[in-house]
Amino acid sequence: MIKIITTYGQLLLLAMGRTLLLAFLGLIFACILGMIFGLLSVVKNKACNIIAQIFVFVIRGVPMIVLAFYVFFGIPYLLNTILGIGNGFTLSALQAGVICLALNCGAYMAEIIRAGIQSVDIGQMEAGRSLGLPYWKTMRKIILPQAIRTMIPSIINQFIITVKDTSILSVIGFPELVLAAKNVQAGTFKSFETWTIVGAMYLIVITILSYLAKIVERRVNRGVKR
Repeated sequence: MIKIITTYGQLLLLAMGRTLLLAFLGLIFACILGMIFGLLSVVKNKACNIIAQIFVFVIRGVPMIVLAFYVFFGIPYLLNTILGIGNGFTLSALQAGVICLALNCGAYMAEIIRAGIQSVDIGQMEAGRSLGLPYWKTMRKIILPQAIRTMIPSIINQFIITVKDTSILSVIGFPELVLAAKNVQAGTFKSFETWTIVGAMYLIVITILSYLAKIVERRVNRGVKR
């Protein structure tokens, strides 16, 4: 095991860095998607509500590995067929990975944001409207600042889940930690040691993120009590 660490340690650390980068980029775009569909799910418009529900239902109902193949292989094939450009349009593993994580995580983020908004007393919206503020300005100035406070712990937890989900994207060739570990295993034939090291790396990162989530949650709860 020591030999694997000394020989392949840098490779695995770089792969972990790429894993965190992919998860971070995916979470950023997931927050954007989540905000859009989260807001659509709470507005008083049936069509918007249905659109948000369909997005969440479809994305959450499709296994992530299927979504990864669909984004990486299916979408380029469809666009190339429609546009008649052969294989002119392709997605890199990073681009497909970010899109896949953004869609998958975005569906859960939409539910987090919807729940956060609905956790704010409805009287807050009514008070804002009674002061003559438009709906969206009331949402932006009054509702969201309060809702985001309750969303933060869930968002951090979703980031933790997203970090673990990146392991699935090794199937499309993104050089994250699991794919790097497969290469190490193939070169050393030491499966137990390789996956023990990788498991420990994931555990360390997840433990740190979980600890940060608890700190944020305590501070948020302290702020609410005040």
